[in-house]
Amino acid sequence: MKNRFDLIIFDWDGTLIDSIDWIVHCLQTAAQQCACVIPESQAARDVIGLSISNACDQLFPGVDQQTLTRLTACYQHTFSSRQLNRENLFPGVYEMLVELKQSGYQLAVATGKTRAGLQQALQATATEELFCITRCSDETASKPDPLMLHQIMQHTQAANERSLMVGDSTHDLQMAINAQISAIAVSCGAHPENILQQYNPLMCLQEPAELLNIMRG
Repeated sequence: MKNRFDLIIFDWDGTLIDSIDWIVHCLQTAAQQCACVIPESQAARDVIGLSISNACDQLFPGVDQQTLTRLTACYQHTFSSRQLNRENLFPGVYEMLVELKQSGYQLAVATGKTRAGLQQALQATATEELFCITRCSDETASKPDPLMLHQIMQHTQAANERSLMVGDSTHDLQMAINAQISAIAVSCGAHPENILQQYNPLMCLQEPAELLNIMRG
């Protein structure tokens, strides 16, 4: 796949950083604190990648706006209580990003996180300088709307056929389909391979760092 792409767009949670179990815990904790029905683990995983407001809308249907606001606040408070560092990235991810950038790829992030949440994570993992642009759900439309991908491609002047999305959730892959760009799935995050394959990615990797050898070769 060497020389096929100019731009590689990564999801963040569950794709570059090992955070899915923590997100599930934070969603379940928020439900408990707000006296809502605590979602099952897979139900919580299914909304990862959406904006937090869309995720709560889906997990807690029929809940009033005041409670949704409290759920969001409780989730964000619990999530930010965890001190991140580079060790939270999946094995080999930092080295992969460095080599891809040095090889001339433009790297970007498209995430369901808020800008504040992503900035905190980028600084904690010392990865901010590796990306030429990042887009967050509170700045643009939530996945699977393709707007954030269109904005990234416009900024980098990358053509659709030269752009690649890498993600761990069905929301990532559906967003790539909606934007008419190629996608590679990773099965270490929100959704397993058998679910991801239904969205016809170019391939499904077990670990994100496997991407490096594919781009080399």
